Amino acid sequence: MAKNAKNKKKKIIIFSALGVLLVIVIIAVVVGSQKDDIIVVQTEKVGLRTITQVVEATGRIQPQTQVKINAEVSGEIIELPVEEGDIVKRGQLLVRIKPDSYTAQRDQGIANLNRTKAMLVQREADYRKIDSEYKRQQELFGKGLISESDVESIRSTFEIAKANVDAARFDVQNAQASLSRANEDLNKTAIYSPIDGVVTQRISKLGERVSGSSFTQGTEIMTVSDLSIMESRVEVNENDVVLINIGDTARIDVDAYPDRLFNATVYQIANTATTRGMGTQEEVTNFEVRLIIATEDEEFRPGMSCSAKIETETRSNVIAVPLQSVTTREKERKEGDAVEEEREDFGEVQIEGITDREEKEKDKPQEVVFIVRDGRARKLEVQTGISSDTYIEIETGVEEGMEIVKGSYRAISRELDDSTRVRIDNKISRRKMFSN
Repeated sequence: MAKNAKNKKKKIIIFSALGVLLVIVIIAVVVGSQKDDIIVVQTEKVGLRTITQVVEATGRIQPQTQVKINAEVSGEIIELPVEEGDIVKRGQLLVRIKPDSYTAQRDQGIANLNRTKAMLVQREADYRKIDSEYKRQQELFGKGLISESDVESIRSTFEIAKANVDAARFDVQNAQASLSRANEDLNKTAIYSPIDGVVTQRISKLGERVSGSSFTQGTEIMTVSDLSIMESRVEVNENDVVLINIGDTARIDVDAYPDRLFNATVYQIANTATTRGMGTQEEVTNFEVRLIIATEDEEFRPGMSCSAKIETETRSNVIAVPLQSVTTREKERKEGDAVEEEREDFGEVQIEGITDREEKEKDKPQEVVFIVRDGRARKLEVQTGISSDTYIEIETGVEEGMEIVKGSYRAISRELDDSTRVRIDNKISRRKMFSN
């Protein structure tokens, strides 16, 4: 009996200890779950900076003046005295097309003109003769020596003679026009350089037949370019082209000269867009922007690849934070927010005096940054201005001297919220920098 009581007492002690241990475990779990996670972040002090807004684009180097030489008459090339890369002067012979048929047309035109001129002389002589006879018949009719029918007959002959003279004159004009056209075609068999430059492309060969006319673009024979003034032609996205103005400065990076940057100036912005991949998910709309490159040292070749950084605006002594510090968050809905009413005003749904357009503006994600204060992250709504490659202007919401969170990207974009506990470790960014 005493033994059973002793065993019972022992069991009570064991179960009591297990119960106490279970309570301790539960309390530890609850306390641990309520403890905030500490997120490691990197920061820097907010200061004043000079921000230069830059639009980046890629394109190619091209001469500002480039002339394509096309055939204006058809025939065989019998002279081609220049090669690709040759320097040419204005007025220098570039191409000669076989002129035989055009020479024959010119000679035929000369003969036709001479014939019509001779015919005009004959018609004018006939007219003078008939004019004299017509005047004599009028005098006789006035004296009553001939009848009216006789006068009418000579008048008809006189008018025919006058019309023949007019027709002969028109024939002479037509013959002169035909001769001028034949001479022009003959002159087009010899093509001369319109500018001082370099033959940057030669397509046709000696002995090749080319076609051309006054109404259509003829065979392209070669290209002559003035390489003394080069430009960069870049494609700028439709969202960025509105930021660019004539006269903006730029830095040009040419792939062929990797260790140099060339100064350039915007002088032309296209009004018409070029669209690629129309109707597909890859559709892109760009505008061509042309920049004059200021250099006399390097020799550029047409078609070289390049990239441009166009400086569109600069602001000095503005509050700026690292670009990655700015993120977006959905606006929080508070109790008592406006409830949509079932009525329309001027085509817009009203929400207690707020239009649907204004409500959409309210629902847009807000731009925010995080600062560190008393070991916790504080979320601040900001309004941003222009940005450079690394920093962005803050117009409102942040003051100079605040400790802004600049990393990590995961922390800024996902993990941080207002009052999140943080630990600053700026050595992380330094270690990454030195390891690289």
